[in-house]
Amino acid sequence: MAITAAQVKELREMTGAGMMDAKKALVETDGDMEAAIDWLRTKGLAKAAKKSGRTAAEGLVAVEVAGGKGVAVEVNSETDFVAKNADFQKMVGGIAKAALGVSDVEALKTADMGGKPVADVITDKIATIGENMSLRRMATVEGDVVAAYVHNAATDGMGQIGVLVALKGGTEEFGKQVGMHIAAMNPAALNESSLDPSVVEKEKQIQIDIAKESGKPDAVIEKMIVGRMKKFMAEVTLLGQQFALDTDKTVEQAAKDAGAEVVGFVRMQVGEGIEKVQEDFAAEVAKAAQG
Repeated sequence: MAITAAQVKELREMTGAGMMDAKKALVETDGDMEAAIDWLRTKGLAKAAKKSGRTAAEGLVAVEVAGGKGVAVEVNSETDFVAKNADFQKMVGGIAKAALGVSDVEALKTADMGGKPVADVITDKIATIGENMSLRRMATVEGDVVAAYVHNAATDGMGQIGVLVALKGGTEEFGKQVGMHIAAMNPAALNESSLDPSVVEKEKQIQIDIAKESGKPDAVIEKMIVGRMKKFMAEVTLLGQQFALDTDKTVEQAAKDAGAEVVGFVRMQVGEGIEKVQEDFAAEVAKAAQG
């Protein structure tokens, strides 16, 4: 019988199996979904599905640069032990290279990697390593010069924090220095105009409330707000921050002195924003012992 793409998709979602494996299972079982699941299980190809409910908040960020373009990808695993696994690292490096040819994470999942879609490569690795994994996100920058920096590197080009810096003019060496600064200082945005307006408004309201508590006249309060918001912008924007490698200058001034203009950056840290489930294994064992 003819097997539809919808059937293959459904079986993949139910089992975590690769596209070709899911299709073969349906062909072998004449489209019987339950029988296809059993067929995959007997072949060891549905193993990944059992892992899919676990929180994957560890892993690696990998960076790649080529031809004025830089990409950063985050691939998560359940434990940092797996992040030290050479096979996992090789896979993450391959995914980063594949990312150079696409524009977003959804396209990356379907990109070719050694004859298979990236998503299927990850599914296969889940089955062999035995931990849940996920391709969480990717980001890109472009510029005359693009530099990459990895903090706490597990191996070349990947680690816990990956930074990309795009410059107009300047050198890769200076870009890496800015990358080190970004890794340490974690700026919220490149400059004031690129800051999230809601973040600016929230901070302004906080400063207004603080100033009003002082009991000073409105004219004085207005001047206080201007000064405090200027200080806030200097603290959270990359170009306004004091350069970590020369605190007598802002990053913007350091770039000018280096004959460069910073036009974009990416800072990606493993697991940021993921809520990790804290499990009390002793309590679980005690509960199980009580029946």
